[in-house]
Amino acid sequence: MKNIFKLLFASLFVVNFSCQDSDNVIDGVLDYEVGAIIRTVAVDNNVVNSSDETSAWLATLEVQDGTDDSSLWSSIELHVEMKDFTPDNGDNTTASVLLYTWTPADFEMGPVGLPRADVAANWGDIKAALNFSGGEYSPGDLLTFKAYLHLNDGRVFGPDSAAGIITGGFFASPFQYNALLTCSPAYGTYTVEMYDGYGDGWQSTGVEVCIDGTCQDLTIPQLWPTVTNFGTTTIEVPQGTETLTWTWAGDTYGNEVYFIVYGPNGDMIFAGKGAEEMLLYSNGAAPSEEVQADAILMGAGLLPIALCAE
Repeated sequence: MKNIFKLLFASLFVVNFSCQDSDNVIDGVLDYEVGAIIRTVAVDNNVVNSSDETSAWLATLEVQDGTDDSSLWSSIELHVEMKDFTPDNGDNTTASVLLYTWTPADFEMGPVGLPRADVAANWGDIKAALNFSGGEYSPGDLLTFKAYLHLNDGRVFGPDSAAGIITGGFFASPFQYNALLTCSPAYGTYTVEMYDGYGDGWQSTGVEVCIDGTCQDLTIPQLWPTVTNFGTTTIEVPQGTETLTWTWAGDTYGNEVYFIVYGPNGDMIFAGKGAEEMLLYSNGAAPSEEVQADAILMGAGLLPIALCAE
């Protein structure tokens, strides 16, 4: 198994280095530098209750550095930042700051012979790191954690190192995670509107909405040549619900996607768009210009949608 890992790493991190010139094909094939990743085994909680300092983002991480004894890496730095999506209290978006540093001593060998650890980032520590005193954040703001893997030779791998080949699949190594600041949600009927600017539906599974772990996908189906440019539905949130999350899968044509949510009282609580520059074709549909002006850019992942119970 470990030899397989080493061969996989050889295919990921290729450089042109040689002790002497050679025209042999095999020299080019074997000419590589071993890299390292932080593999995401699981994210067990990606919502943080801003009313509870012990509430935490939870994950299981595994370090894979291409050596038999996992001796190449020296530490992991976890940084945190907050994106302010609740402008009523001003824009309190932060820079990225160091939250924790973990070393090999914090990890144990896991079932596949690689260092593994269950990690947590609790709200009390996050508030202290971001120097929050109380009024700078609100449910609906988004936390982003960025992991940087330091090697003994001075190299560092982080979010900028995460090429497509390692962000998904087996390696699952994005080096970056989102967590939504949330609260106990308001109960009642939420109304959702979905728009496609071309008219051929969304090219993805759309938005996943989860109520205490029970999830469903909301999307505009692809029924071309039938025009499908709009969809609406309702979501019933029972009284006593603890967690309500909305997660966008992204879309091949994000510049055609609008996603709008109205709360139980009929007020719009979220307007999102899939790209900075949106397109509208003759068969497409879009919300009113007023709603378009309020729409924020959606990134794939958790959406900053939160309406608190009173």
